[in-house]
Amino acid sequence: MDAVDRLCSCYLLFFCLLISGSVHQTISIGVGINYGQIANDLPPPTRVATLLRSLNISRIKLYDADQNVLSAFLNSNVEFIIGIGNENVQSMMDVTQAQAWLQQFVEPYIPNARIACITVGNEVYSSNDTTLMANLLPAMQSVYQALISIGLDKQIKVTTAHSLNILSNSFPPSSGSFRGDLAQYIQPLLNFHVMANSPFLINAYPYFAYKDNPNSISLQYVLFEPNPGVIDPNTNLKYDNMLYAQIDSVYSAIKAMGHTDVDVRISETGWPSKGDPTEFGATPENAAAYNGNLLQRISMNQGTPLMPSVPIDIHVFALFNENLKPGPTSERNYGLFYPDGTPVYNIGLKTGHLSGISNSPASKHLIIAGFFFSLITALFSALILYSDR
Repeated sequence: MDAVDRLCSCYLLFFCLLISGSVHQTISIGVGINYGQIANDLPPPTRVATLLRSLNISRIKLYDADQNVLSAFLNSNVEFIIGIGNENVQSMMDVTQAQAWLQQFVEPYIPNARIACITVGNEVYSSNDTTLMANLLPAMQSVYQALISIGLDKQIKVTTAHSLNILSNSFPPSSGSFRGDLAQYIQPLLNFHVMANSPFLINAYPYFAYKDNPNSISLQYVLFEPNPGVIDPNTNLKYDNMLYAQIDSVYSAIKAMGHTDVDVRISETGWPSKGDPTEFGATPENAAAYNGNLLQRISMNQGTPLMPSVPIDIHVFALFNENLKPGPTSERNYGLFYPDGTPVYNIGLKTGHLSGISNSPASKHLIIAGFFFSLITALFSALILYSDR
Protein backbone atom coordinates (compact mmCIF):
# COMPACT_ATOMS: atom_id res chain seq x y z
CA MET A 1 0.00 0.00 0.00
CA ASP A 2 1.58 3.36 -1.06
CA ALA A 3 1.43 6.65 0.80
CA VAL A 4 -1.62 7.87 -1.08
CA ASP A 5 -3.54 4.67 -0.34
CA ARG A 6 -2.64 4.90 3.35
CA LEU A 7 -3.74 8.52 3.42
CA CYS A 8 -7.03 7.62 1.75
CA SER A 9 -7.67 4.85 4.28
CA CYS A 10 -6.89 7.11 7.25
CA TYR A 11 -9.07 9.85 5.86
CA LEU A 12 -12.02 7.58 5.27
CA LEU A 13 -11.72 6.05 8.74
CA PHE A 14 -11.52 9.47 10.38
CA PHE A 15 -14.43 10.77 8.32
CA CYS A 16 -16.66 7.84 9.12
CA LEU A 17 -15.98 8.32 12.83
CA LEU A 18 -16.60 12.04 12.52
CA ILE A 19 -20.01 11.86 10.94
CA SER A 20 -21.36 8.87 12.81
CA GLY A 21 -24.60 9.88 14.46
CA SER A 22 -24.95 13.10 12.45
CA VAL A 23 -26.59 14.20 9.22
CA HIS A 24 -24.21 14.90 6.37
CA GLN A 25 -24.56 16.13 2.79
CA THR A 26 -21.79 15.63 0.23
CA ILE A 27 -22.14 16.01 -3.51
CA SER A 28 -25.20 14.01 -4.45
CA ILE A 29 -24.71 10.66 -6.07
CA GLY A 30 -25.71 10.98 -9.74
CA VAL A 31 -24.93 14.68 -9.96
CA GLY A 32 -22.20 15.34 -12.50
CA ILE A 33 -19.39 17.87 -12.65
CA ASN A 34 -17.92 19.83 -15.57
CA TYR A 35 -14.16 19.30 -15.73
CA GLY A 36 -12.83 22.22 -17.75
CA GLN A 37 -9.11 22.69 -18.33
CA ILE A 38 -8.61 26.24 -19.59
CA ALA A 39 -5.85 26.85 -17.07
CA ASN A 40 -2.11 26.42 -16.62
CA ASP A 41 -2.09 25.45 -12.96
CA LEU A 42 -4.36 22.42 -12.75
CA PRO A 43 -3.27 19.15 -11.09
CA PRO A 44 -2.60 16.08 -13.26
CA PRO A 45 -5.63 13.93 -14.08
CA THR A 46 -4.41 11.11 -11.82
CA ARG A 47 -4.63 13.45 -8.81
CA VAL A 48 -8.03 14.69 -9.98
CA ALA A 49 -9.26 11.10 -10.14
CA THR A 50 -8.31 10.64 -6.49
CA LEU A 51 -10.02 13.88 -5.49
CA LEU A 52 -13.26 12.97 -7.27
CA ARG A 53 -13.32 9.51 -5.74
CA SER A 54 -13.10 11.11 -2.31
CA LEU A 55 -16.12 13.26 -3.19
CA ASN A 56 -18.16 10.35 -4.57
CA ILE A 57 -18.56 12.05 -7.95
CA SER A 58 -19.34 9.45 -10.58
CA ARG A 59 -20.25 11.59 -13.61
CA ILE A 60 -17.87 13.91 -15.48
CA LYS A 61 -18.44 16.14 -18.48
CA LEU A 62 -15.41 17.08 -20.59
CA TYR A 63 -15.23 19.64 -23.37
CA ASP A 64 -12.96 17.43 -25.43
CA ALA A 65 -11.83 13.80 -25.30
CA ASP A 66 -8.61 14.29 -23.33
CA GLN A 67 -6.84 10.96 -23.45
CA ASN A 68 -4.89 11.65 -20.25
CA VAL A 69 -8.14 12.19 -18.38
CA LEU A 70 -9.83 9.11 -19.80
CA SER A 71 -6.75 7.00 -19.03
CA ALA A 72 -6.71 8.26 -15.43
CA PHE A 73 -10.25 6.97 -14.90
CA LEU A 74 -9.93 3.56 -16.54
CA ASN A 75 -11.71 0.78 -14.66
CA SER A 76 -13.47 3.27 -12.42
CA ASN A 77 -17.20 3.70 -12.04
CA VAL A 78 -17.15 7.20 -13.57
CA GLU A 79 -19.49 7.97 -16.45
CA PHE A 80 -18.17 10.40 -19.06
CA ILE A 81 -19.62 12.89 -21.47
CA ILE A 82 -16.89 13.76 -23.96
CA GLY A 83 -16.92 16.56 -26.49
CA ILE A 84 -16.08 17.48 -30.06
CA GLY A 85 -15.19 21.17 -30.24
CA ASN A 86 -16.86 23.68 -32.53
CA GLU A 87 -13.64 23.87 -34.55
CA ASN A 88 -14.06 20.20 -35.52
CA VAL A 89 -17.77 20.19 -36.35
CA GLN A 90 -17.21 20.64 -40.08
CA SER A 91 -14.79 17.74 -40.33
CA MET A 92 -17.23 15.47 -38.47
CA MET A 93 -19.68 15.80 -41.36
CA ASP A 94 -17.52 13.23 -43.14
CA VAL A 95 -18.38 9.79 -41.78
CA THR A 96 -14.86 8.58 -42.50
CA GLN A 97 -13.40 11.32 -40.30
CA ALA A 98 -16.03 10.65 -37.64
CA GLN A 99 -14.99 6.99 -37.65
CA ALA A 100 -11.33 7.99 -37.37
CA TRP A 101 -12.15 10.23 -34.39
CA LEU A 102 -13.96 7.35 -32.66
CA GLN A 103 -11.05 5.02 -33.35
CA GLN A 104 -8.66 7.46 -31.68
CA PHE A 105 -10.71 8.83 -28.78
CA VAL A 106 -13.38 6.25 -27.97
CA GLU A 107 -12.61 2.69 -29.01
CA PRO A 108 -9.31 2.39 -27.08
CA TYR A 109 -11.15 3.11 -23.82
CA ILE A 110 -14.14 0.80 -24.28
CA PRO A 111 -15.16 -1.05 -22.13
CA ASN A 112 -12.70 0.11 -19.46
CA ALA A 113 -14.06 3.68 -19.46
CA ARG A 114 -17.77 4.41 -19.29
CA ILE A 115 -18.33 6.85 -22.14
CA ALA A 116 -22.06 7.52 -22.19
CA CYS A 117 -22.43 10.54 -24.43
CA ILE A 118 -20.68 12.62 -27.09
CA THR A 119 -21.49 16.31 -27.46
CA VAL A 120 -20.89 17.68 -30.92
CA GLY A 121 -20.19 21.40 -30.55
CA ASN A 122 -21.16 23.71 -27.71
CA GLU A 123 -23.74 26.53 -27.83
CA VAL A 124 -23.52 26.55 -31.63
CA TYR A 125 -26.96 28.12 -32.15
CA SER A 126 -25.99 31.07 -29.93
CA SER A 127 -23.14 31.97 -32.27
CA ASN A 128 -23.31 34.19 -35.33
CA ASP A 129 -21.76 31.53 -37.55
CA THR A 130 -24.55 30.38 -39.84
CA THR A 131 -22.24 27.90 -41.56
CA LEU A 132 -21.47 26.26 -38.23
CA MET A 133 -25.18 26.18 -37.42
CA ALA A 134 -25.96 24.47 -40.72
CA ASN A 135 -23.15 21.95 -40.25
CA LEU A 136 -24.09 20.93 -36.70
CA LEU A 137 -26.88 18.43 -37.37
CA PRO A 138 -25.10 16.72 -40.31
CA ALA A 139 -22.06 16.32 -38.05
CA MET A 140 -24.19 14.79 -35.28
CA GLN A 141 -25.80 12.43 -37.80
CA SER A 142 -22.38 11.43 -39.10
CA VAL A 143 -21.04 10.68 -35.61
CA TYR A 144 -24.18 8.67 -34.90
CA GLN A 145 -23.71 6.64 -38.09
CA ALA A 146 -20.08 6.03 -37.14
CA LEU A 147 -21.21 4.72 -33.74
CA ILE A 148 -23.65 2.38 -35.48
CA SER A 149 -20.83 1.04 -37.64
CA ILE A 150 -18.91 -0.08 -34.53
CA GLY A 151 -21.97 -1.20 -32.57
CA LEU A 152 -21.86 1.53 -29.90
CA ASP A 153 -24.94 3.54 -30.87
CA LYS A 154 -27.03 2.08 -28.03
CA GLN A 155 -24.32 2.63 -25.44
CA ILE A 156 -23.19 6.14 -26.44
CA LYS A 157 -25.64 8.97 -27.13
CA VAL A 158 -24.99 11.84 -29.51
CA THR A 159 -26.16 15.35 -28.67
CA THR A 160 -25.06 19.00 -28.39
CA ALA A 161 -25.35 21.62 -25.65
CA HIS A 162 -27.28 24.88 -25.98
CA SER A 163 -27.34 28.24 -24.27
CA LEU A 164 -30.71 29.51 -23.06
CA ASN A 165 -30.25 32.27 -25.64
CA ILE A 166 -31.88 29.93 -28.14
CA LEU A 167 -35.21 30.85 -26.50
CA SER A 168 -37.16 33.89 -27.62
CA ASN A 169 -39.38 33.66 -24.54
CA SER A 170 -38.82 31.91 -21.23
CA PHE A 171 -41.54 33.33 -18.99
CA PRO A 172 -44.02 32.22 -18.04
CA PRO A 173 -42.56 28.73 -18.46
CA SER A 174 -45.65 27.48 -20.27
CA SER A 175 -45.01 30.09 -23.00
CA GLY A 176 -41.42 29.06 -23.63
CA SER A 177 -40.50 29.22 -27.31
CA PHE A 178 -37.44 28.99 -29.52
CA ARG A 179 -36.20 31.93 -31.54
CA GLY A 180 -37.87 32.13 -34.90
CA ASP A 181 -34.57 32.35 -36.78
CA LEU A 182 -33.50 29.01 -35.28
CA ALA A 183 -36.62 27.01 -36.13
CA GLN A 184 -35.08 25.74 -39.36
CA TYR A 185 -32.28 24.15 -37.33
CA ILE A 186 -34.08 23.07 -34.16
CA GLN A 187 -37.02 21.26 -35.75
CA PRO A 188 -34.85 18.66 -37.54
CA LEU A 189 -32.55 18.53 -34.53
CA LEU A 190 -35.46 17.48 -32.32
CA ASN A 191 -36.39 14.83 -34.87
CA PHE A 192 -32.82 13.52 -34.57
CA HIS A 193 -33.06 13.38 -30.77
CA VAL A 194 -36.20 11.28 -30.99
CA MET A 195 -34.68 8.93 -33.55
CA ALA A 196 -31.39 8.56 -31.65
CA ASN A 197 -33.03 8.58 -28.20
CA SER A 198 -30.63 11.26 -27.00
CA PRO A 199 -31.19 14.15 -24.56
CA PHE A 200 -31.55 17.87 -25.25
CA LEU A 201 -28.82 19.62 -23.25
CA ILE A 202 -29.13 23.13 -21.83
CA ASN A 203 -26.55 25.34 -20.13
CA ALA A 204 -28.75 27.21 -17.64
CA TYR A 205 -27.48 29.96 -15.33
CA PRO A 206 -29.98 31.85 -13.15
CA TYR A 207 -26.96 33.91 -12.10
CA PHE A 208 -26.96 35.70 -15.45
CA ALA A 209 -30.57 36.79 -15.01
CA TYR A 210 -29.90 38.05 -11.49
CA LYS A 211 -26.68 39.83 -12.50
CA ASP A 212 -28.48 41.74 -15.22
CA ASN A 213 -31.53 42.62 -13.10
CA PRO A 214 -30.59 42.54 -9.40
CA ASN A 215 -33.26 45.08 -8.49
CA SER A 216 -36.14 43.20 -10.10
CA ILE A 217 -35.21 39.54 -9.57
CA SER A 218 -35.32 38.06 -6.09
CA LEU A 219 -31.98 36.68 -4.91
CA GLN A 220 -33.88 34.12 -2.80
CA TYR A 221 -35.72 32.96 -5.93
CA VAL A 222 -32.53 32.26 -7.86
CA LEU A 223 -30.71 30.69 -4.89
CA PHE A 224 -33.43 28.15 -3.97
CA GLU A 225 -34.03 30.04 -0.73
CA PRO A 226 -37.50 30.40 0.86
CA ASN A 227 -39.52 32.91 -1.15
CA PRO A 228 -43.16 33.54 -2.16
CA GLY A 229 -42.59 31.92 -5.54
CA VAL A 230 -43.98 32.76 -8.95
CA ILE A 231 -47.23 31.47 -10.46
CA ASP A 232 -47.48 30.57 -14.13
CA PRO A 233 -50.83 32.19 -15.07
CA ASN A 234 -51.48 29.65 -17.83
CA THR A 235 -51.02 26.51 -15.74
CA ASN A 236 -51.34 27.80 -12.16
CA LEU A 237 -48.10 25.94 -11.41
CA LYS A 238 -45.95 27.53 -8.72
CA TYR A 239 -42.20 27.96 -9.14
CA ASP A 240 -40.01 28.57 -6.10
CA ASN A 241 -36.77 28.84 -8.07
CA MET A 242 -35.66 30.14 -11.46
CA LEU A 243 -33.75 27.06 -12.65
CA TYR A 244 -36.85 24.88 -12.62
CA ALA A 245 -38.75 27.60 -14.48
CA GLN A 246 -36.00 27.69 -17.10
CA ILE A 247 -36.10 23.93 -17.54
CA ASP A 248 -39.86 23.96 -18.00
CA SER A 249 -39.63 26.80 -20.50
CA VAL A 250 -37.40 24.55 -22.62
CA TYR A 251 -39.87 21.68 -22.31
CA SER A 252 -42.64 24.06 -23.43
CA ALA A 253 -40.57 25.27 -26.39
CA ILE A 254 -39.95 21.67 -27.45
CA LYS A 255 -43.66 20.90 -27.12
CA ALA A 256 -44.48 23.92 -29.29
CA MET A 257 -42.33 22.27 -31.98
CA GLY A 258 -44.49 19.16 -31.77
CA HIS A 259 -42.47 16.96 -29.41
CA THR A 260 -43.21 15.62 -25.95
CA ASP A 261 -40.72 12.75 -26.18
CA VAL A 262 -37.37 14.52 -25.71
CA ASP A 263 -35.62 14.63 -22.32
CA VAL A 264 -34.16 17.96 -21.18
CA ARG A 265 -30.99 17.79 -19.12
CA ILE A 266 -28.81 20.50 -17.61
CA SER A 267 -25.30 20.20 -19.01
CA GLU A 268 -24.06 23.26 -17.11
CA THR A 269 -25.29 25.29 -14.15
CA GLY A 270 -23.42 27.06 -11.42
CA TRP A 271 -22.63 30.33 -9.69
CA PRO A 272 -19.36 32.31 -9.59
CA SER A 273 -17.65 32.97 -6.27
CA LYS A 274 -15.97 36.13 -7.51
CA GLY A 275 -16.66 38.77 -10.15
CA ASP A 276 -16.02 42.29 -11.35
CA PRO A 277 -17.65 45.20 -9.45
CA THR A 278 -20.51 45.20 -11.97
CA GLU A 279 -21.13 41.46 -11.61
CA PHE A 280 -23.68 41.64 -8.84
CA GLY A 281 -24.09 38.59 -6.66
CA ALA A 282 -20.79 36.89 -7.54
CA THR A 283 -19.73 35.96 -3.99
CA PRO A 284 -18.60 32.79 -2.21
CA GLU A 285 -21.71 32.94 0.01
CA ASN A 286 -24.10 33.02 -2.95
CA ALA A 287 -22.15 30.37 -4.84
CA ALA A 288 -22.25 28.09 -1.81
CA ALA A 289 -25.97 28.72 -1.36
CA TYR A 290 -26.82 28.08 -5.03
CA ASN A 291 -24.83 24.89 -5.43
CA GLY A 292 -25.54 23.58 -1.94
CA ASN A 293 -29.28 24.16 -2.20
CA LEU A 294 -29.36 22.77 -5.73
CA LEU A 295 -27.65 19.55 -4.69
CA GLN A 296 -30.02 19.17 -1.77
CA ARG A 297 -32.98 19.53 -4.12
CA ILE A 298 -31.54 17.06 -6.61
CA SER A 299 -30.99 14.53 -3.83
CA MET A 300 -34.75 14.61 -3.24
CA ASN A 301 -35.18 13.02 -6.70
CA GLN A 302 -37.90 15.52 -7.59
CA GLY A 303 -38.93 16.88 -10.95
CA THR A 304 -40.02 20.33 -12.08
CA PRO A 305 -43.59 21.58 -11.61
CA LEU A 306 -44.35 20.79 -15.26
CA MET A 307 -42.56 17.42 -15.26
CA PRO A 308 -42.85 16.21 -11.65
CA SER A 309 -42.17 12.56 -12.46
CA VAL A 310 -38.93 13.23 -14.38
CA PRO A 311 -35.95 13.62 -12.00
CA ILE A 312 -33.72 16.55 -12.83
CA ASP A 313 -30.37 15.65 -14.37
CA ILE A 314 -27.51 18.15 -13.95
CA HIS A 315 -23.79 18.68 -14.35
CA VAL A 316 -22.52 21.41 -12.07
CA PHE A 317 -20.10 23.95 -13.50
CA ALA A 318 -17.29 23.58 -12.62
CA LEU A 319 -14.70 21.45 -10.85
CA PHE A 320 -11.85 24.00 -10.76
CA ASN A 321 -11.36 27.73 -11.14
CA GLU A 322 -9.76 28.15 -14.58
CA ASN A 323 -7.29 31.03 -14.70
CA LEU A 324 -6.97 31.29 -18.48
CA LYS A 325 -10.63 31.64 -19.36
CA PRO A 326 -11.30 34.89 -21.22
CA GLY A 327 -14.00 37.37 -20.31
CA PRO A 328 -15.03 38.95 -17.01
CA THR A 329 -13.62 37.86 -13.66
CA SER A 330 -16.59 35.58 -12.99
CA GLU A 331 -15.61 33.33 -15.89
CA ARG A 332 -12.47 32.28 -14.00
CA ASN A 333 -14.24 31.70 -10.70
CA TYR A 334 -16.98 29.08 -11.12
CA GLY A 335 -14.94 26.27 -9.58
CA LEU A 336 -15.85 24.30 -6.49
CA PHE A 337 -12.10 23.86 -5.93
CA TYR A 338 -8.92 25.83 -6.32
CA PRO A 339 -6.29 24.13 -8.48
CA ASP A 340 -4.44 22.99 -5.35
CA GLY A 341 -7.46 20.90 -4.39
CA THR A 342 -8.75 23.06 -1.54
CA PRO A 343 -12.46 23.95 -1.65
CA VAL A 344 -13.44 27.48 -2.65
CA TYR A 345 -16.37 27.14 -0.25
CA ASN A 346 -18.16 24.35 1.60
CA ILE A 347 -21.38 23.03 0.09
CA GLY A 348 -21.65 20.10 2.51
CA LEU A 349 -23.63 22.23 4.95
CA LYS A 350 -24.82 24.95 2.59
CA THR A 351 -22.47 27.69 3.73
CA GLY A 352 -24.32 30.79 4.82
CA HIS A 353 -27.12 28.84 6.52
CA LEU A 354 -25.45 27.85 9.76
CA SER A 355 -27.30 30.60 11.63
CA GLY A 356 -30.54 28.86 10.79
CA ILE A 357 -29.57 25.67 12.62
CA SER A 358 -30.97 25.33 16.10
CA ASN A 359 -28.87 25.07 19.27
CA SER A 360 -29.83 21.46 19.88
CA PRO A 361 -27.00 18.98 20.60
CA ALA A 362 -27.59 17.30 17.24
CA SER A 363 -27.35 20.63 15.43
CA LYS A 364 -24.17 21.55 17.28
CA HIS A 365 -22.76 18.16 16.29
CA LEU A 366 -23.69 18.94 12.69
CA ILE A 367 -21.93 22.31 12.76
CA ILE A 368 -18.79 20.81 14.28
CA ALA A 369 -18.85 17.94 11.77
CA GLY A 370 -19.24 20.42 8.93
CA PHE A 371 -16.30 22.49 10.14
CA PHE A 372 -13.99 19.49 10.47
CA PHE A 373 -15.24 18.04 7.18
CA SER A 374 -14.22 21.24 5.37
CA LEU A 375 -10.87 21.35 7.17
CA ILE A 376 -9.98 17.71 6.63
CA THR A 377 -11.19 17.77 3.01
CA ALA A 378 -8.92 20.74 2.33
CA LEU A 379 -5.89 19.05 3.95
CA PHE A 380 -6.66 15.70 2.35
CA SER A 381 -7.06 17.18 -1.13
CA ALA A 382 -3.86 19.20 -0.89
CA LEU A 383 -1.85 16.19 0.34
CA ILE A 384 -3.29 13.93 -2.36
CA LEU A 385 -2.53 16.41 -5.15
CA TYR A 386 1.04 16.97 -4.04
CA SER A 387 2.00 13.63 -2.52
CA ASP A 388 4.16 12.69 -5.49
CA ARG A 389 5.75 16.06 -6.08
